[in-house]
Amino acid sequence: MNAVRSKGLGLLAWFLGIVFFLPIAWMALTSFHSESDAATNPPSFTAALTLDGYRDFFGVGGGASPWPSLINSAVASVSSTLLVLLLALPAAYALSIRRVRKWTDVLFFFLSTKMLPVVAGLLPIYLFAKNTELLDNIWLLVLLYTSMNLPIAVWMMQSFLSEVPVAVIEAARVDGARLPTVLLRVVAPIALPGIAATALICFIFSWNELLFARVLTGVVAETAPVFLTGFITSQGLFLAKVCAASLVISLPVLAAGFAAQDKLVQGLSLGAVK
Repeated sequence: MNAVRSKGLGLLAWFLGIVFFLPIAWMALTSFHSESDAATNPPSFTAALTLDGYRDFFGVGGGASPWPSLINSAVASVSSTLLVLLLALPAAYALSIRRVRKWTDVLFFFLSTKMLPVVAGLLPIYLFAKNTELLDNIWLLVLLYTSMNLPIAVWMMQSFLSEVPVAVIEAARVDGARLPTVLLRVVAPIALPGIAATALICFIFSWNELLFARVLTGVVAETAPVFLTGFITSQGLFLAKVCAASLVISLPVLAAGFAAQDKLVQGLSLGAVK
């Protein structure tokens, strides 16, 4: 009975995996078609393959180059993720190991900041950026992404750090280790899977963010999602080109997730088994 149940769950997992993978496979196949073949309904699976969509995306033939936008996205995502980890680690330490008074209320406050609709803060932030001459500045996005991801990072890392043995920390203190040493050389290595999972999620959120990047940037600080929206013009939707651009822009996130998949699974399952 257990064997049948395990086999059924395995088949269900494979079915769900294929269902989630099909849109990506469809997008990848469409990106290798010409615009005329990509626009057919129903789509043709036997159409000739071409790299025209990727040539158009990379600006071969006179189009706009995507590299400045990709670099801006990388700078904003990586910088904000590093800042989030730098701030979230001591905050999570204070909420899990050296717990402050009413630490549950503090965690709820952090989580409550994510309940505000993002669009509700768009106008005040825009006016602030305009008055401080920070419009079209990549470092404004770094600060915004840091503040947006910090609450969820503290919430996640608090649960991860609560699994760190207190005896190990106390032993380090007996040996004369100060707080920075304890955080970097004792707590961080033990909670590395959780930190990696938190970093990956923050990176994905920053890389995919569109609303603030669309409103607060122009040409200099344009990010990859904003560049992608430029393919939707008044002349119509160029499906093959959009699919090629979407696939290329998704590759850094997919690569990061694939590289950190072991740490991600360990981090998200940390504390699940006592």
